Amino acid sequence: MTALPKCYGIIPTRYASSRFKGKPLAAILGKPMIWHVYTRARSCPELTEVVLATDDERIFRAAEELAIPVLMTSTDHSCGTERVLEAARLMKVPADGVVLNIQGDEPALEPQMLSDLLAPFADPGVQVTTLAHRISAEQALDADQVKVVVAADQRALYFSRSRIPYPRDGKEEPYFGHIGLYGFRMQVLEEFVGLAKGALEQREKLEQLRLLENNIGIRVVETIHKGYGVDRPEDIAVVEGMLRKKGGPATD
Repeated sequence: MTALPKCYGIIPTRYASSRFKGKPLAAILGKPMIWHVYTRARSCPELTEVVLATDDERIFRAAEELAIPVLMTSTDHSCGTERVLEAARLMKVPADGVVLNIQGDEPALEPQMLSDLLAPFADPGVQVTTLAHRISAEQALDADQVKVVVAADQRALYFSRSRIPYPRDGKEEPYFGHIGLYGFRMQVLEEFVGLAKGALEQREKLEQLRLLENNIGIRVVETIHKGYGVDRPEDIAVVEGMLRKKGGPATD
């Protein structure tokens, strides 16, 4: 084990959303969503720097007004990971640095989740990390809840929208629900974005399968925390309730 390399948090954010247009600027307890995500991410002590990456002038201006470090990125990206890579290049993240891809619609994010993502990088052999938490057999039936099967050494064996592993003998072992936060060594992030989509990724519509199809290991860290993304306007009230239980909005 070695000391952690320098670690950077990048929050990819875009204005367009089929289910909730403009949600990065939606007010939550009196502050825009981007403020909550940034402020909570900044509370992770292992992160050297946290920035917002966007392609929208409205988000860029709002971030500047809120004193949130922000980078303007291309409008041509097909996914958040590509935007994260462009931002990491602009930040001149070193090849051995670690980049966290932090979802921009998680205003109740627990900073400990980011610390959990980063801890495995003290092992030089770890290239990519992600999180998972235990879910019920009923939750495992939901196709929107991605599941992951993990080897004894905590490597991801497979991610699926289907219930995995299948209980052939009727014994319901623990299921692990995937949480869509990722840590990458910079050189692996570069490699990942340059890879073509494989058959499994196209079938399941899960970009992390591109890594497994190309023999790039993913270390899965179990966490007691759960993510809660804002997908629709009605989710705002739920998140506000969660933040109030945590003691209200984070503060500067």
